[in-house]
Amino acid sequence: MTNSTLAIYGGSPLRKKFLPFHQPFIGEEEIAEVIETLKSGWITTGPRTKAFEKKFSEYIGCTHAVGLNSCTAALHLSLEAAGIGEDDEVITTPITFAATANVIVHQKAIPVFVDVEPDTLNINPNLIEEKITPKTKAIIPVHLAGHPCNMDEISVIAKKYGLIVIEDAAHALEAEYRGRKIGKISPFTAFSFYATKNITTGEGGMLTIQDDEMAERVRILSLHGISRDAWKRYSDEGYRHWEILFAGYKYNMFDLQAALGLHQMERIGQFWEIRKKYVNRYNKAFEEIPEIKPLKIKPEVKHAYHIYPILLNLEMLSADRDQIMNAIQAENIGIGIHFRAIHLHPFYRNKFGTFSGTLPVAEDASQRILSLPLYPKMSEEDLEDVIAVVKKVIGNFRKKSLFSGCDL
Repeated sequence: MTNSTLAIYGGSPLRKKFLPFHQPFIGEEEIAEVIETLKSGWITTGPRTKAFEKKFSEYIGCTHAVGLNSCTAALHLSLEAAGIGEDDEVITTPITFAATANVIVHQKAIPVFVDVEPDTLNINPNLIEEKITPKTKAIIPVHLAGHPCNMDEISVIAKKYGLIVIEDAAHALEAEYRGRKIGKISPFTAFSFYATKNITTGEGGMLTIQDDEMAERVRILSLHGISRDAWKRYSDEGYRHWEILFAGYKYNMFDLQAALGLHQMERIGQFWEIRKKYVNRYNKAFEEIPEIKPLKIKPEVKHAYHIYPILLNLEMLSADRDQIMNAIQAENIGIGIHFRAIHLHPFYRNKFGTFSGTLPVAEDASQRILSLPLYPKMSEEDLEDVIAVVKKVIGNFRKKSLFSGCDL
């Protein structure tokens, strides 16, 4: 068989060694800092966590930054601190990770899904007001793939109806909207440092907060609701009694995580430049392939280039998204799906009675979208392999004209 035969049909994979969808870039500085942290004897929340918070708040330009064990925790504590509770409604997008909606459910609130823009797949602000009821208390926009949502329109709507805005910026560390850093626009913004994110602490998250009182409430809620952090209780200031102020959670970041984050912060610009370069190469390679449609980047934003999703024009292909996904992986290229619409998943269908046909743009994208590898640890040769594999797979599944035998 020739090299043009797909591996799933018995051909030779175009790439010999499997390229993972993502691999974190961990340098010697991060490793040395972790070792020093272990030697210090202080591995839970302590001085390195505080130093990481300070460095992060300076980078964003926000009033407060609270280190947590995940972006999920940041979203959850935002809802808790804002007083979102049973039977309240929270508007969000269906094209997002499970955590965005799950934290709403944890508060016994009701997620209300609004359809997305067809070009960015971010929440469509033109459709938000029609979903607002007297029970609506908050909006959670998600900056998908690192492209900021239309925060001006969302902020105007929130102010009009007295709603709190909690931004899910898990993908959007470097992003800016109209010259403003994501993380200093809304009352709460949640960031992720999961292993696949733009910088990583293994697991971990950060919540940026503008209000002093809310920030203190979040800090207390993040560590069992007690009045003093462990590192303060056992410091050389002498033991001090603590009190339970709220029924809090175990969501604190710890110094082993922060040890990674301190040095990952120094690499943000370098990592962003590499991903931007790779995105430009992808765009150039795919601009003559009508079966592939990258998401749009609007001129008023600085994109974080977290992932590289593409939409497949399935009408021009003889295979569905999952067949194409499997064919790409068989050629030894890892892929991701970001995302299948949340309102179509079994839990949400069963609990809230959501069903297909209600959010047509999101539902259509759910069938067409897949993400290609995009991360600094990839080499340029890896990038060219991804491009070659995509071209090979699309070429094999391209529909032919019944009249001329030519490609459509």
